[in-house]
Amino acid sequence: MAENTPVRLLVILSEDSSVRMELRKGIPNSLEELMDEVKNACGLEGYIRLQYKDTDFGNIFVNLTSTTVIKDLTILKVIQLEPDSTVVLYPVDPPMSSTPLFGLDSDDSSVSAHTDDTILLSSPSSDSLRTQQWPRVFPIPRFSYDTECQLQRGNAEYMTSQTRLTPSSKMLSDILEKVAESIYAYKPYPEDSDFSDVAEALTRKHPCLKEPGSFNESYGWKCRMKIKMANYRTQLKAHGTSAELTVNSLKSKSQEDSYPAKNLKRPRRAEVNHFPSLPSGETTGSLKQEKISLLAELQKRNNRQTIKEKMAKTFGYRRQEIVHKQPSIEDIMARWPALFQMEEINAEFM
Repeated sequence: MAENTPVRLLVILSEDSSVRMELRKGIPNSLEELMDEVKNACGLEGYIRLQYKDTDFGNIFVNLTSTTVIKDLTILKVIQLEPDSTVVLYPVDPPMSSTPLFGLDSDDSSVSAHTDDTILLSSPSSDSLRTQQWPRVFPIPRFSYDTECQLQRGNAEYMTSQTRLTPSSKMLSDILEKVAESIYAYKPYPEDSDFSDVAEALTRKHPCLKEPGSFNESYGWKCRMKIKMANYRTQLKAHGTSAELTVNSLKSKSQEDSYPAKNLKRPRRAEVNHFPSLPSGETTGSLKQEKISLLAELQKRNNRQTIKEKMAKTFGYRRQEIVHKQPSIEDIMARWPALFQMEEINAEFM
């Protein structure tokens, strides 16, 4: 095959996700160059291994060691490799069970004193950005100046000639990075339908990015976003900037539960293991004082609004206490009596 002869490849990313790509300049000379092409086309980051379907051995996938076996219509499979650093995360204190009521208060100072060694409970983090419900129409963010200029020209050309824009690797990386940040502001663990919403919103705002022949002309973007979000969460966990992602890491699970998909505490507000960060500018110490003040306010009359505000302010502190220490119902009733009022039950879980 001539060096510049275009080659069509099918890249399998998972059991239910694959991407069709075209090497317009032909097959790269080195395996590293081919990996770069695949990563750029599929929006991948980090370490990967490529396999190809070997027709000589019953169409099984074999590790790819050279590009000489690649030809037109070859089927490749991507194996995502995680570096060691992605699983060496910050240790989390084991949950306390059956802790006496006064024992909970006595531990507050130790939790505050050791936050640098655990999950930085009182430090600002990316978790504090997630304050909104998933939008009905996902707002696509603005990208870098260069990317926006290219998209503007591409959209104009698409409207006149239906010519699709092929993003460069730099442009693709910028789009996926900004979109991942926007998604995380709403959900760290989006559903499949959420990715569909975002991909369709992207191609609707920038029609030059449509992918003719794919589902809704945006399926490839959906696949890239899924992979990008997984990598984005890995980066946040590795840097310790997300308390709720860290609490889901293998290090925070018991030995028998140390599997990536087991007992995953997805941070949904309606679940008891929802794990938000503390409000900006607050610490465990200041919120402990708010809790004491809240108990005093409960003895007064006609101060429903004050109680509501203090319960909202101490929400993150209360959640972290429940997730980490797992107190009994009796202890929670004694420490947070306002939580058992009908209005506060609705506010806590809705």
